[in-house]
Amino acid sequence: MSQPRHRSVLRGVFVTTMALLVAHAYAKPAADALAPAGRWEGKTDGSASTPPMGWNSWNAFRTEVDEDKVMGAARVLVDSGLAKLGYTQVNLDDGWWLKRRTSDGRLQIRTGIFPSAATGGPDGTSFRPFTDKLHAMGLKAGIYTDIGRNACSQAYDLHSPNLPQGTTAEREVGLDGHVTQDINLYFKEWGFDYIKIDACGLADFVPGSELVKKQDYRAMAPLIERGSINRTDIGAVRARYEAVAAALKAARPANDYVLSICAWGMANVRTWGKDVGNLWRTSADITPSWTSMLHNFDSAAKRPLYAGPGHWNDPDILHIGHGDFDAAHPVEVRSHFSLWAMINAPMLVSYDLRNGPASFLAVLGNADVVRLNQDKAGHQGVVTYDSDDAQIIVKTLGDGQRKAVALFNRGASPAPVTLLARHLKLSDSAPVTLRDLWSKQSATFTGEKAFTLAPHETLVFEATGKRQLENGVYLSEIPGSINVAVDGTRQAQPDPTIHRMIDPWSNTRSGGSRPQYAGWGGAQADTTPFGQTLQVAGQAFDSGIGIMANSRLQVKNDAGHALLTASVGVDDSTENTKQPVRFHVYGDGKLLAESPPVAFGTKAHWLRADIRGVKIIELVVRGAASDGAPPVVATWGDVQLVRAAGR
Repeated sequence: MSQPRHRSVLRGVFVTTMALLVAHAYAKPAADALAPAGRWEGKTDGSASTPPMGWNSWNAFRTEVDEDKVMGAARVLVDSGLAKLGYTQVNLDDGWWLKRRTSDGRLQIRTGIFPSAATGGPDGTSFRPFTDKLHAMGLKAGIYTDIGRNACSQAYDLHSPNLPQGTTAEREVGLDGHVTQDINLYFKEWGFDYIKIDACGLADFVPGSELVKKQDYRAMAPLIERGSINRTDIGAVRARYEAVAAALKAARPANDYVLSICAWGMANVRTWGKDVGNLWRTSADITPSWTSMLHNFDSAAKRPLYAGPGHWNDPDILHIGHGDFDAAHPVEVRSHFSLWAMINAPMLVSYDLRNGPASFLAVLGNADVVRLNQDKAGHQGVVTYDSDDAQIIVKTLGDGQRKAVALFNRGASPAPVTLLARHLKLSDSAPVTLRDLWSKQSATFTGEKAFTLAPHETLVFEATGKRQLENGVYLSEIPGSINVAVDGTRQAQPDPTIHRMIDPWSNTRSGGSRPQYAGWGGAQADTTPFGQTLQVAGQAFDSGIGIMANSRLQVKNDAGHALLTASVGVDDSTENTKQPVRFHVYGDGKLLAESPPVAFGTKAHWLRADIRGVKIIELVVRGAASDGAPPVVATWGDVQLVRAAGR
């Protein structure tokens, strides 16, 4: 949880830290950032090789959670068989704490709702009996805190009976000033496996505000300004989460932990979340409405190059069980679940499992759809056809031969959708077999197949056929094998293509629910950074990577490909048409191929690099260092990896 419930609370005097040095946060990368590392720099810490699955207490109970409710959910996960499918995480959200003991800073648990925590002795309370129960059931335990002094409930759930109690200092239950102490408590002493860290403490306890005055909180000049990326201290926010990551690594050197960053897509988390945490929120809190689901889905769906094994885009908890996703809306329930599976979102359910209908368990228990989400290769689905009405999302599965495809009707009217073999990067002259993962029926087509989707319907298929590249793979098919080390963006900007719903907390009293995820201009699969067709001097490319100049991508060559080829150049969509760029291919740190300087309007240059024996390929685009002009949009057209002949 994280998003304001009553925005009028925060209309006090805003005192910002304008020693922010925003220019530093957005500046063009230093020359050494573009130098090949020769080693994989993607996230490897933590135990999230596939997206976390399980249950979270927040949407089910908010702060009015208790031990019986949590253990009841855990029992259903086990008894229903969901745990065997991977739903092993049981996450306790806000509402568990009583206070921070001022004598030694130790957090105390609200034993009135968690009676097993009343262990007595000098420590007062302990969650160890609680986590031991979960572990004995074959499950994992998660806990919640805030990166600042105070939690989100202390700003937005003031009616709650389970808010921290006591003096101002006793109610400061967040990590601020206690990172090592609290992480050691949670992970070494209490035995938790997963932590979700909110960020209200950095945004909402503003000096001079009515909230601070009425609740007698200690004010903090915000590091996150909810309405402005430029007034957010991105470096300071990142540094706080980095401190937690370091404490986690020290507390659990076996890497058996998960760090969930909940900064709601703010503080330009797109560029650094993958390097610090195992998952990072890309949006505000989801609400149980179709339009909220669209908003949250959009925030993550077009960022596949930033996610992969160990680090995942997080569009928030599944809201199955409530509102537009209750038992009366089976089409919407299946769509919500299917979309989260296709984009490798964490699959955390959050309704009262003890009282939910069997139909929900049937959806959550669809092993075929779960398998898409948990595929070991970790390739997030790529939006290969995009409109406000309907989308086609394609995901490459681990063996490289099979694809998953989702046909998604975003609207309230039936939608005609034609699936092309080339959407799947399969040959349009050979049969393609589709297996419907909901109906379990199969069909075959050649070239294209027409569908009519019901309102809000999502059809999901596993597809097999003859690949366009029989002896290789396009890089855009394997985003989970790519690390965007530097993406060349200079100014963080919200993505204007994210669906804007009526603000669920202020209705039409505000300017609408604006996107918070600063993903506009980031690296993209099969489109430019701004969603345009990849095109160089009039030559269009269905496949490729669109990225800004002064960027560096890393690619794992785990399959032992022998050759990389690409048609490279300045994209026709670039705003900067004056500055030339050069493209470079490195293998394990050594230069393998490079282009001459290429300028806008110049025909695409064909690059070829021998990558036999290379483990890490790095693709670098270098351009002029002009602060007065926007970065050049560069295209790696048809960039592909090819096996050696006879393999």
